[in-house]
Parts: sequence; C-alpha cells; structure tokens
Amino acid sequence: MAPSNRAAQSANGPKRHLPPQTKESTPSKPLFDPEPSDTEVGTLRHADGATAPDWEGVDGEDGESEEGEEEEESSSEESVQIVTKKKEKPILPKDADEEELERIIFGDSAGFREGLDSFSLAPAGAALDDASEPDEDATNDYGNVADQDLFFFDTGPTALPAGSLALAKAEDTEDDDDDDQPAWQDSDDERLVVSLASVPQLRKLRDTEDDDMVNGKEYVRRLRRQYERLYPVPGWAVHATGKAKRKRRHIEDDESNVESASDMDMDDNDLSTLPLARLLKDADILSRTSKSSAKRRKLQAGTVEIARLKDVAGAGPSAITSLSFHPTYPLLLSSGPSSTLYLHHVNPSDPHNPNPLLTSLHIKRTPLHTTAFHPSPSDSRIFLSARRRYFHVWNLTTGTVEKVSRVYGHQHEQRTMEHFALSPNGRYMALRGSSKKGGGVVNVLDARTLQWVAQARVESKGGIAGFAWWGNGNGLVIAGKSGEVTEWSVQDGVVGRWIDEGAVGNTTIAVGGNSGRDGWIGGDRWVAIGSSSGIVNIYDRRAWSENDPATTGNNDVANGGIPKTPKPLRALDNLTTPVSHLEFSPDGQILAMASRWKTAALRLVHLPSATVFRNWPTQKTALGRITSVAWGNPSEEEGKEGSFALLAVGMETGRIRMWEVRA
Repeated sequence: MAPSNRAAQSANGPKRHLPPQTKESTPSKPLFDPEPSDTEVGTLRHADGATAPDWEGVDGEDGESEEGEEEEESSSEESVQIVTKKKEKPILPKDADEEELERIIFGDSAGFREGLDSFSLAPAGAALDDASEPDEDATNDYGNVADQDLFFFDTGPTALPAGSLALAKAEDTEDDDDDDQPAWQDSDDERLVVSLASVPQLRKLRDTEDDDMVNGKEYVRRLRRQYERLYPVPGWAVHATGKAKRKRRHIEDDESNVESASDMDMDDNDLSTLPLARLLKDADILSRTSKSSAKRRKLQAGTVEIARLKDVAGAGPSAITSLSFHPTYPLLLSSGPSSTLYLHHVNPSDPHNPNPLLTSLHIKRTPLHTTAFHPSPSDSRIFLSARRRYFHVWNLTTGTVEKVSRVYGHQHEQRTMEHFALSPNGRYMALRGSSKKGGGVVNVLDARTLQWVAQARVESKGGIAGFAWWGNGNGLVIAGKSGEVTEWSVQDGVVGRWIDEGAVGNTTIAVGGNSGRDGWIGGDRWVAIGSSSGIVNIYDRRAWSENDPATTGNNDVANGGIPKTPKPLRALDNLTTPVSHLEFSPDGQILAMASRWKTAALRLVHLPSATVFRNWPTQKTALGRITSVAWGNPSEEEGKEGSFALLAVGMETGRIRMWEVRA
C-alpha cells in the first residue's frame, strides 16, 4: 500500500484521509480549471480558513505521520495559491432622494400611524361635508376593528385605449331595483368595455364618428335601439306588460253556468282575463275611437273607390261564419265552426304588424255560428252561440264566461240558439226559435238579466227566414220563408204585415239608413230581402211614411199605415245563387249582398240609386266562397283623410280580407 495510507493509519487521533489512488480511477480536473465546482470551492475555502481542525495540537508518535502531514500542508498551500477570491462591491450609504422614494412607496412607521388616525369608514362625500366638524375618530379604539375594514386592495384605475368612453344614460339605472331586474342583467356589464370603431359590424351603433369605447350597459342599450330600428314595436303593444304567450281558453260542455277565468285551461297572463280598459290600453286604442266626427260625403253611383288592405287573418281551420266590428273601438270579432273566437285589433295602417291578434277564446265541442259585441260602448260583453241548447256570454271586464242553458218557460220552443241578434240600443236579445208551429217564433230576452221578456209569433209557411232589429231597437222586422214580412214592436206587438213582391223562398233580410221618422217602424229607410233565386228586393220606407198615423193623426189606419203589397224600389238580379248575406254600411249608402254558394259572389249596391257598382269586384279580386260580411267605421284620423268605411269579408278557407271604401 502507498506510504500515505500507512501514515494515516498509524495516527493516534483523527487524521485527514486522502482518497486512494488507483489506476482505474477517473483522472481529476486540472489544477488550473478556470471554473472550479462548488465542492472544490468549499474545500479550498475550508483549507484557507482560520479555524484550526479538531485534531490540531495532538502530537504524533510516529515520525512518518509528521512527514505525511508536512506533505499534505504543502499541497494545500499550493491549492490555496491558485484560488482567486471575487471581490464584493462595497454597499454605498442611501442618499436623501432614495430614502424619500422608499418612504413614499413602502411607507414608514410614522406614515402608518398617521393613516390610522385619519382613517374613516364614511364615504368620500360625507368626509368632505364633515370636514369642519371635530374629528371624533381620533378617540376610537382601532384594536376592535376587523382587518378587512382597515385595509383594502387598491387595484388602481383601469387603463383604457385612446378614445371616448360613453356611459349609459342615467335613466337606465335610476329605476333598477334588485327585485325588478330581469335575470339576464349582469352587474359585470358595467366593467365591460367594447370598442365600436375597431369592429366593422359595430360601427353602425356609434352616435358620432369619434364615438368608440362604450361600457357593457351602453352597449346593450345600443343593440336594443338598433334592433327596434329594424323591427319596430307594434303600436298595439307599446304599453303592453304581459308578454307571455297567449293560450286559448277552453270550456267544457258539462261545466257550471258561471265559470271563472281561473277555472279554464289558460295562461295566467292571458289578456282575455284582463279588464276591458286594460285590454284596450295595452292595444293602444283606448283613446282612438272608430267613429269619425268628420262630415261624410255622398257617394256617387256607377263606380266606387275601393282599395284592398292587409288581411286580418290567413287560412284557418274552418270557415269564418260570423264577423262583428266593435261599435266604438277598432276591434274585429270573428268565429267559425272550429269553436274558436278571435279578437283582432283593426290597424291596417301599421306596415310591420297590421291587424294583430289580441286574444282568442276556444269552447270545446261548440261550433260557433253567431258572435257579436254588445252594442253599448259601456258594456264589455261578447255573446256567443252555436247549434246547441245554450249560449255563452263572455265578460271582458271580469274575465268570466256565463253559460245560459235555457229560456225558462220556453225551452221546448228554443231547442237551439244559433241564430240571435242584439238590439242597437243594447236592451234586448232576440233568439229565433226552433219551433215552426203556426209559422215560427222569436223569443226576446233582456240583454242585462238574460230573462225572457216577450215573444213574436208570425204566420209563415216554412218558418222564419230571417229577422233584423229596427234602428231604434224597439222592434223587429221578421221575414217568413213564404214571403210575408211582419213588423213587430216590443211594446205593442204586431204593428203590420206586408208581402214581399215575387218572393220565392226568402232567405235573409236587412234594414239600414235613416228615414227621418225615428218614431215610426224604427226610423229605417231601406229594407232589403234576399231570396233563394238570387233576387234582392230593395224597399224605400220613406215613401210609406205618408200614411204614418203620427203624421196624419188617424190612429185607425189599417195595418199601421204600412202598405200590404208595396212595390220595391229595385229588384237586383246580379246574383244567381241563393242570397246568404245582406249588410248595410253604417250610414246606409252601400248595401253588400253575397252568396256563399258560388265563388266571388259579392256585389256592392249604391243607395239611393239602388244600382250596383260596376267597377268592383273584378275578375282579379281575391274573393273565394264568402261566408260572412261586416261593415266598420274608420278612425277619426282616417275619416279626415277620406276613408268612408271598412269592409271585412270572411272566407270559407278561414281568411278574413278587408277593403277600404273612400269617398
């Protein structure tokens, strides 16, 4: 073994041991390695240290060990001589500027105590207002204040790109209550920043050319504004609050007579359950009446100025067998065998949503035949009937539907209630009876109490073809199928009877116009009677008024002064199939006559000339099989612009088309 190893083993105390030198060992790094390892540096620094090893001062007994020590010391000295220590840079003392900057950034004990003394939980505005008052917080004990109340994270102002930041309008945030906010509103929108100039699709949202940066709330507001520019809110829904889908209401046949809207299959927000004033207010038509105060002009015979408006309804599940305009408001009521009643807002001037549907009512297993508004503007009831032993009264004010199942004392004569008519004064309701004993009967009910009042019985072979109320609402004109016409008064009974000339199976009757004598047979001037052959006879009652007992003073005049076989003013043969509809315009200047048994079988008759307008309809007029006809008054603004009347026509396909007659 090497002598160095023997010298180390012969030592009495702890000696420095050198690693054994072997031939297979990895050669060590050169002495002059410019970058010594950390281990070597630690070894060299330890050798150079002033602290003496633990075995210093212990004398060796063997001379060879001393000789080995001298060799090791000489080798370590050589190693120390080649190590060069890195000189550390001297730390310069801080000058006044550096100390001031350090105090501003990190603070000092004096500034911290001063901040605690001046700390206040009041808002900035309150601190400014109370600046003149003595500082009461100086005596507060901050040892009991929570840490989160003493400190906060100051994130500093958010750096925004160059440009102007448009804030949301104040009125958008004034009324924002936590309870009333919609679920899609997010408070983080205020922190959102959107650039309008950098995105080409958003440049249309800018108010000015320099407008660029907006926050989230303003961005949402401008998006809504742009959407409403493209799709304006319809006029009838400007003030609407119930946006839920309107569901149809259903009534079972075996339900009680008086049914509440809450007992039906319907939506809680259905407009049909709202009071009439609320419904009309939501439709934006409460202050807009359909009666025009403008002076009406006389129509000229020969041609009529008529223009087609937007359709009220498209193709439906069944034909439209009944149409009725509201006497005051621009509302149109329609129904058919599909058991559904529809209520439309008549607003053809709206280019985006004309004639919108307000609500509907569905009565199960009840194919509706006749529906009508109550004539009084103060009464909000709608009457509905079908080929059933009962009829319904829908009260828009309370939202209830009343079912009238019988006419007490006359239920055997009134087995169906499909044909009814309300008097113009709103006092009576007339029902055509199903009994044909002795000719036919018409039962008259009180429109308010729905109790039986009187009965009109006529002698006509085959029964009653049709009936119509006098203009004053105090009597009826009843046409029998055999050709006999009866004038009947609610107070006096039968006033007179007369025969329709050339009658061959009468089908319908209508009255209109003003004769100038309101106290005599209703004050109506025109009487039109249709027959199964397509002939329509028009009578002028003004010529009969010469025999009016009130004028002559002779109450003994036979037949109440009515001629028994009057001559018609004109017999119109323009229709070749049975006449199904006769309707006078509100002022009696136009008569619409139609037949449902032939396509486009509709003609307009001018009065008092009793001639058919030759320019309408044409071969290109969109008319199918006509199942109902109704006249309506234009609004006051439309009347001033020359509008004379509105004509609504129901089709067998369920469509409701409308035209405007101008004078």
